[in-house]
Formats: sequence, structure tokens, C-alpha cells
Amino acid sequence: MPGSTLISKRARALRPSLTLAISARAKTLSQEGQDICSLSAGEPDFDTPAFIVEATVKALHDGITRYGPAAGDPELREAIASKLRELNKIDARPENVLVTNGGKQAIYNLFQVILNPGDEVLIPSPYWLSYPEITLLAGAKPISLSSSPDNGFSLDPEQLEASINSKTRLLILNSPGNPTGRVMTEEEMKLIAGILRRHPRLLVMSDEIYEFLIADNEVHHSFAAVAPDLADRIFTVNGFAKGWAMTGWRLGYLAGNQEVIKAASALQSHSTSNVCSFAQRGALAALTGSRDCVVAMTKRYNARRELLTNGLNKIKGMSLVPPKGAFYAFPELPKKSPDSIEFCKLALEEVGLAVVPGAVFGRDKCIRVSCAVSSKIISDGLQRLNEFASRY
Repeated sequence: MPGSTLISKRARALRPSLTLAISARAKTLSQEGQDICSLSAGEPDFDTPAFIVEATVKALHDGITRYGPAAGDPELREAIASKLRELNKIDARPENVLVTNGGKQAIYNLFQVILNPGDEVLIPSPYWLSYPEITLLAGAKPISLSSSPDNGFSLDPEQLEASINSKTRLLILNSPGNPTGRVMTEEEMKLIAGILRRHPRLLVMSDEIYEFLIADNEVHHSFAAVAPDLADRIFTVNGFAKGWAMTGWRLGYLAGNQEVIKAASALQSHSTSNVCSFAQRGALAALTGSRDCVVAMTKRYNARRELLTNGLNKIKGMSLVPPKGAFYAFPELPKKSPDSIEFCKLALEEVGLAVVPGAVFGRDKCIRVSCAVSSKIISDGLQRLNEFASRY
């Protein structure tokens, strides 16, 4: 029996994560003794703050090791709702919150319960590579809305409105953005909200996982706070991975319309069930404890982002829209360079530099470079990138 007949059509349509593949190849080469510098990381290089770890250890000793509510522990849901009200200015209550196994599951659950086959999802490009794949898994069709570095990768309101039709169901927003590091302004969000008011069937998912990681002169705006009259149509995705350096903890959340949250909770009850019980106590500690650790890490990222930006701007033939948030830069390759996948493959093999091709983010002439590593590694990576890019 041919292997393909064992796999469903939707699974066959999936593309494996190229970022994970590059990281795996870089690790393999390093283990073989090659000198590898990786600027491909999509996770903080800091340890999880000690007080969060201690709260989790205490939970283990206290016997917090059993099943819990599928939607999340009541105390954590309340703490998330409180954070949304006080910090993000979103009118949320515990029943508007679902605790998930990372932000990715929050997106997956949402798409599964709001999308039907034939629905279209508008995805501004460049985009995080999992958005189209999760869309396809829900039976919907991803529609890319291209942008240009010439306008700072901003979403064109006219293009957005022209792309809306009877099949359009969801618009994805991501600010601060991966891979560009772009931070949307309040004015941009107001323009988008105006379009939404003219199209009552259109929903919005606002991915705000990098909300704390922004430059000193930038302000993060939650879309649901900018357009409170559209609250029932806006779903906020966030988590603990980036701000508190808790990637391996798998703790995220979805917030929005209570009916949708209830449906997403029911879905979760039949898939992964509750999020790890004692890990939720760590998340509770993160929200209720001091945020000094987040501020300290953000300052480090800001310094590294500046170092990366300055270094990329000095590489002949490359151009860059300066990132203002997250921990990435998304420079455009020299005009004579090969496509981004080939460029990254050759850079890894020939100069030992691991970066991520822009093709997986919807823009093939760019690469994603991370500053979620030490300044020393950034400087080393910039030197290797300069050496390799100079060939083109």
C-alpha cells in the first residue's frame, strides 16, 4: 500500500517548519565539530525567572499534579483577565479566557471553532510561518496581503478592503511582528477598525505574544482596546514564552467572545485537556509577581536589537526596515543573491551561519535574523553575514 494513502489530505498539505529544520541542521553540524553561529533562534536565551520556577516547585510539593479544568485553573484565568483589563485596557472576565498549551494552540483552537471549509483568512505578509498552515488545517484558505519594505511593511487599508468578499472570515494581526519586528501604531489600528465596521462578518485575531519586547520609544496597543465596540469580533492571543522566557513551559491563552471561548474549551477537552497543572502555578506567579525581570530582559533585547540593526545597515547591498519590537530583523538580500532558501543553505554550509529564509514568511528576498542571543554571538554572526553577502 503506497504510503500516501495512509495520510489524510490535510496532513499531506502541511509543510514542516523550516525554522526547526535549520536549527536541527545547525545543531548537527555543531555536534560534528564545525564552528556554527546561529542567529535563527525564535526563543529567549534567558533562564525563566527564579520566582516563577520556585512557585512551580512549590506546587509540585503541594501535590498540584492532578487533572484540572480544561479551560484553565480559575485563579489563572482570573489573573489573565485582570492583566488584560489593567494593562491592555481590554474588558475581560475569566469566562472570556482559555488557558492553552502555548500561543500556537490558542490559534489552532480558535481557527478550528470559527472557520468552515471555504472560508478565507487574510494574512498580512510577511507573516509568522504557522498562520497559513493552521488555516489550512481548519479547512480554510489563506489569502496573503503583501506589503513592501518601501512602506515599512505596513498593511495597506485599500488593499485590505479590496480583498474582503463574501468568503472572508478572519483577519490576522501580529504586533509586535514576527519576522519584521514591526510595531503597529494606534492610528493604523483605527483605520483597520473602520474597515471592520463596514464588514460585520469579519473577525480579527490579534497575536500579541511579543507585547513586552518593544523599543523604548514605542508603545504596544491591543487591538481590542483600540476598538472596544468590536470586542465580540476580536480575539487576543498571548502567552508567557517570550516576555518571561518560558518557551518550554507551553503556556498561552486566548481571550475573546465567551461563546467562542466555551467552544474552544470544549475542543481542548477532547484533545489536550487541561494545561499542565503545576506549570499554571508558575504562570500565576509570573502575572502576580514583579515585572522587573521582564523589564530587565527587554532592555537587553533593545541593546541587542540596536547592535543588530547597526550591523545590518553596514552590510553593502542589504537593506533593512529597522525593527522596533520582538527580537528579529528582516533585511532584504543583495539583488544578485540567490533565493532566500538557497542563500541560507549556502550560508550555513560555507560560513557556518544559521539564519532563516524569508520565503517561509512570505517574502523570498529577505532573511530573518534573531537577536535572542548574546551580543558576542550577534557580532560574530554579522561578521559572517557580511563576508557571505559580499559575494553578491
